[in-house]
Amino acid sequence: MLSVEVCYALADVQTLIAVELPAGSTVRQAIEASGILEKHPGIDLSTQKVGVYGKVKPLDAPLADHDRVEIYRPLKVDPKMARQRRVDKTRREGSIEGRKWLPKDSR
Repeated sequence: MLSVEVCYALADVQTLIAVELPAGSTVRQAIEASGILEKHPGIDLSTQKVGVYGKVKPLDAPLADHDRVEIYRPLKVDPKMARQRRVDKTRREGSIEGRKWLPKDSR
C-alpha cells in the first residue's frame, strides 16, 4: 500500500487529503480516491496541470510511497509580465533599478 497526500490550494483555503492506495497507483487514481474533485468542483483535470512535489507529471504517472500530488491553479498573470510591471512601477517612482547605466556626459 502507498500512503500519499493530495493537495489543492486556493488564495484563501488549502486542502490536503491523505489517502491509502495500492502499489502502482497513478496520479489520477490518487486524485479520484481523495474526493477532492467533489470538494472543489471547479477543478478541471483536462486543463489544469498536476504534479508531484512541484514537478509537473501526467495523470498516468505512477506514484511512490509518501508522494504529495498537487493540483495547480492556472496563472492569472504571466510571471514575466508581472515582473515587468513591478520594474515599470519602480521606475515611475524614481528608481533606476534595471536601467542601463550611462556616464553623465553621454546622456
